[in-house]
Amino acid sequence: MMEPINLTLGPLLYLWSTEKWRDFYFRMADEAPVETVVLGETICSKRLHFIESEMTAVVERLERAGKTVRLSTLALVTLDRESKYQQAVARDDCHLVEANDLSALQLLKGRSHAIGPFVNVYNGATARFLAGNGATNICLPPEIPATSVAEITRACSGLEFELFAFGRVPLAISARCAHARSKGKTKDNCQFVCQDEPDGLPVGTLSGQPFLALNGVQTVSHSCQALAEPAENVRSLGVSSLRLSPQDCDMALVAVIFADLCCGKISSEEAVALLRTAFPRAPLSNGFHHGAAGAEWVSRQRNSQGHW
Repeated sequence: MMEPINLTLGPLLYLWSTEKWRDFYFRMADEAPVETVVLGETICSKRLHFIESEMTAVVERLERAGKTVRLSTLALVTLDRESKYQQAVARDDCHLVEANDLSALQLLKGRSHAIGPFVNVYNGATARFLAGNGATNICLPPEIPATSVAEITRACSGLEFELFAFGRVPLAISARCAHARSKGKTKDNCQFVCQDEPDGLPVGTLSGQPFLALNGVQTVSHSCQALAEPAENVRSLGVSSLRLSPQDCDMALVAVIFADLCCGKISSEEAVALLRTAFPRAPLSNGFHHGAAGAEWVSRQRNSQGHW
């Protein structure tokens, strides 16, 4: 019997209101066929107060629904308060902690933990080093092509690997906040303007072509990565889980689509059509996975001809 492909819901990367954040996770607990949920502020420490008051209730609701909860660290640490937050997350001994910045590795050394997609794991040697530090699960960066994924997983038996299968691709993170600057604010007095765009602020080229999106101090792709691969393709890469990164859409439906795809209820083509309906605001892309430009969409027919 083939091993099932699990689904992981990654941390919410955008700023939503407290009520919207809470209700989103309550619905995911009740309706989404995901096995693991990663919680916590990953992008900007100033956003923490939006979720702190509801964190306990959300964790309890998810765990009552049978979900495994992981806690995410910040992806960039520049201030003392952020360093203290990393330390506080690392001290949690009730949940697996996901490191999204190298500053967390020393704090987690010798303890079981996960590695998030913000840590650059580009080869087997890096994965083995992280495993020696205590990592048991690695979500590989979304820009890695399938050929490299297979090489890394083959070099690291005993580790579990995830693919970033859905969501706008995290591209960069900065100590400065371009999102605030674009609206005439400073990072220290941003007034949380990033809350105005629950999927990020679109950025176009000089010719007006959609290009990127700003999410506070983070830059993400305009397109939405969608690795709607048949289950046998995913298994052949040595991957045991697919990661769904929350967007402002029906993520419970997105999870159902991927669950149906993973168990063979629907084809890749059917999954792609459904995903385009579920998240119509951004074009789907899978170029990175096929060794092409990340924003491209490589059809299975095109790929089977050996062009990539």
